[in-house]
Amino acid sequence: MSPVELTYQIALTLLNGVGDVLAKNLIAYCGSAEEVFKTKKSQLEKIPGIGKFTSEAILNHKHVLDRAEKEIIFIEEKSIQALFFTDKNYPQRLKNCHDSPVMLYYKGNTNLNTEKVIAVVGTRTPSSYGKQLTEKLISDLTDSGCLVVSGLAYGIDISAHKYALDFGLNTVGVLAHGLDRVYPSVHSNYAEKMITQGGLLTEFLSETNPDKENFPKRNRIVAGMCDALVVVESKRGGGSLITATIANSYNKDVFAYPGKAGDVLSEGCNGLIKSNRANLIESAADLFYIMNWNEETKKKKSPQIPLMINLSLDEQMIVNAFKNKPQLHVDEICYATKFSISKTSTHLLQLEFSNIIKSLPGKIYQLNH
Repeated sequence: MSPVELTYQIALTLLNGVGDVLAKNLIAYCGSAEEVFKTKKSQLEKIPGIGKFTSEAILNHKHVLDRAEKEIIFIEEKSIQALFFTDKNYPQRLKNCHDSPVMLYYKGNTNLNTEKVIAVVGTRTPSSYGKQLTEKLISDLTDSGCLVVSGLAYGIDISAHKYALDFGLNTVGVLAHGLDRVYPSVHSNYAEKMITQGGLLTEFLSETNPDKENFPKRNRIVAGMCDALVVVESKRGGGSLITATIANSYNKDVFAYPGKAGDVLSEGCNGLIKSNRANLIESAADLFYIMNWNEETKKKKSPQIPLMINLSLDEQMIVNAFKNKPQLHVDEICYATKFSISKTSTHLLQLEFSNIIKSLPGKIYQLNH
């Protein structure tokens, strides 16, 4: 990527009135971030969602380009990767979410598109039992190759990161601020270790404070980049329930540990399970079963891909995605076909009705034979 194009990509995220969804729409119509800024006002105003105010903000862009150039100096000095949503290293699971960030900033050494990604969240004031559950879960994932994601916050978040470091798993902390700081600062030592055993990820530029409104945005990244989200302990109104709700809206598998009736720290998890918004989990074995991550699934032979003349072109593309793997997660199908999660889900349902594709636990699909 050229420095010029990166400048325009960062600048696009700084425009007033242009959020992530609208920014992607602009790219789709104009072809690139640079072309967005070079398109005439009359043409911009014809793009859905772009009115007079937004088109004028795009045309009066010198200040955002200056800020973008300043940010490039910072990320080059700190060896930070800027990941635009069209880049191959951008988290593809997250890319399938309609409101995913246009730009991410990443400092670390792990593959954000590794085969298995699990997010672990929970209360900031866990009980000793909650910490024990987190330690046991992470220790049981040791040989799985899972990437562990959380928000570097107090409580369950930092416990998940700590145990992942202890047991040799890569772990990524998603931040609600820029990469020029760590919040809370007492977790700086863990954050430093994570850079060499996972990494730190954010959508926010340097000099961005951990303001209250940034945390729900952080939570959507945690929910969007994982295959499965595990809630260990949570109060009835806990922030981790927001993350679980977002994960449900993204069609992710959500898990929750049950707790004692009447226990304040169990009310959130029990509520998720009771309302069928989360699978009950007692151990990593439950997670692996529901996610269909058991070892025997790897030993199956790749199927023969038939050409089915009664399928639409989109449906045939989904069937063709199974050429190299006998089973695929819905996110892998989205990545292979470049379809949105809603479009993919619609076609998968039709293929199930036609008895061409079979649905397995964990949003895994395979061809019927």
